[in-house]
Amino acid sequence: MSIERIEPGKRLSQAVAFGNLVFLAGQVALDKPGASMAEQTKNVLDRIDHLLAQAGTDKSKILSANIWVTDMRQFDEMNRVWDAWVPEGCAPARATVEARLATPDYCVEIMVVAAR
Repeated sequence: MSIERIEPGKRLSQAVAFGNLVFLAGQVALDKPGASMAEQTKNVLDRIDHLLAQAGTDKSKILSANIWVTDMRQFDEMNRVWDAWVPEGCAPARATVEARLATPDYCVEIMVVAAR
């Protein structure tokens, strides 16, 4: 089985596929730094959709998700966007924690593992 690296860089690949599994790096709202939690969450989920499509899969096949938010008081705002995005009956195993991210421009980071 070969390893497929999607959008590889020097430090990390945005996604890595191996067999029937696809591992995404943590995604932040590169197009919406400083925006609201809802806007950043939407941008991150759009990025995830794009990367999963490049790997030959989609959000209905997400197995697990790790979510980091900088302020748990915005948890409900993030969840409203997440809940509208996840297809009914396809909710993955998920963990959400409060954490400081690499830069204060971002308030949410999401990493997923999907089947293909």
